[in-house]
Amino acid sequence: MPSTNSAKKRLRQNDKLRATNRAKRSTLRSHIRLVCEAADAGDVETGEAAFRVAVKKLDQAAAHNLIHANAAARTKSRLAARIKAAKASA
Repeated sequence: MPSTNSAKKRLRQNDKLRATNRAKRSTLRSHIRLVCEAADAGDVETGEAAFRVAVKKLDQAAAHNLIHANAAARTKSRLAARIKAAKASA
């Protein structure tokens, strides 16, 4: 356990930031899952709407260093490919 006041404060800040990051990461994964489910079901309109939201969330997560920028770009590319494949099969 921390003994100095500054160490105690850092512990409080770290706990708060960890909870925030976990919530944001969970929300991000939920939006990504919505895009995947819509693409797999062949629902292109819902998939494209969910894709726009997911791209925004991915960009925000990358901007706040929640995930790496390249990981965000890779995920966006893969989601776009899924939507494109669903559109081609429909």
